[in-house]
Amino acid sequence: MTQGAGQEPVVRTATLRDFRVPPYAQTPVPPQAQGAPPSPVPPPGNAVVGDEQPEGYTPTERDLPVIRRGDTVQVQTVAEPRPATDDSRGPLFVVGDVHGYLDELLAALGEQGLIDADGNWAAGNARLWFLGDFTDRGPDGIGVIDLVMRLSAEAAAAGGYCKALMGNHELLLIGAKRFADTPVNSGAGTATFQAAWLLNGGQKTDMERLQDVHLQWMSRLDAVVEEDGHLLMHSDTTAYLDYGSTIEDVNDTITAILTRNDADECWDLFRKLTKRFAFRDEGGSQAVRELLTTYGGQRVVHGHSPIPYLLGEVGTEEGEDSSGPVINGPHVYADGLAIAMDGGVTMAGKLLVVQLPLHD
Repeated sequence: MTQGAGQEPVVRTATLRDFRVPPYAQTPVPPQAQGAPPSPVPPPGNAVVGDEQPEGYTPTERDLPVIRRGDTVQVQTVAEPRPATDDSRGPLFVVGDVHGYLDELLAALGEQGLIDADGNWAAGNARLWFLGDFTDRGPDGIGVIDLVMRLSAEAAAAGGYCKALMGNHELLLIGAKRFADTPVNSGAGTATFQAAWLLNGGQKTDMERLQDVHLQWMSRLDAVVEEDGHLLMHSDTTAYLDYGSTIEDVNDTITAILTRNDADECWDLFRKLTKRFAFRDEGGSQAVRELLTTYGGQRVVHGHSPIPYLLGEVGTEEGEDSSGPVINGPHVYADGLAIAMDGGVTMAGKLLVVQLPLHD
């Protein structure tokens, strides 16, 4: 079962003036850690064209709910049987969307004992997976990538590993660097990676510091993996099914698309892996089962869609204050088959680093 919509409307060529920012994009970002340099104010998060949202152009669904004043999100943690694993392998950890919040990432990794006070790998043979979206919106996306690359080498030397998955913002940054203002066929008028990147929180300081080694690292990331019965992916979408019937096929196909370096093909990949909420509503558990049946595993673990928007009530920005929902951990839903890991660090939530399987 794949996500889809009706026919896409034909619109005129979009310009930056045509975009408006939805209410949730205006949520304040969390304060910087004491002593850290002030963060630049990120550009608007996501945007829509005119008064309508053509399918395929806007990277985020229009109906993202807004948390009403005073709402508190209760995040559930459920018991889960621990599968038999190789005794030589260490514990498994996953990290939700980071979006440039390097200080928050260092703090969260330190709390789990994965790094020491100097930011070096301290977890021996532990296994650590990042679920993607390292850059955009936050102040230091390149710093986050540099940290993950360094920890990958240090973890391997210690007998563990630190690995990462491809997120839609990695695709967006790659596209902005490679194709800039080259028009792409969005299915709803003219679009460019550069415009989409800026409208989705692209930081100019990240682009200035982006090097070939970062691009090469991002372009080789896998999109889907299975670890200890957990099917790890960035986006809560069934669009992965469009790229292969096995995990290996999906990863090989996406790598080949990025290697061919065709702007339209890369845009289509970015658009599909930016879809969300496939597991949230009616039929969501069936969507998860389709992925599990195809690729294996007992549960899907994903980032991409912030937990506050998965659980929040629909509202308006009028009358809201700066208080955000309380996020204490991942959200288990879709009949217990899906685990959401994006704690909403970009909207004063929490950057989640969690050991799997979940347990009381």
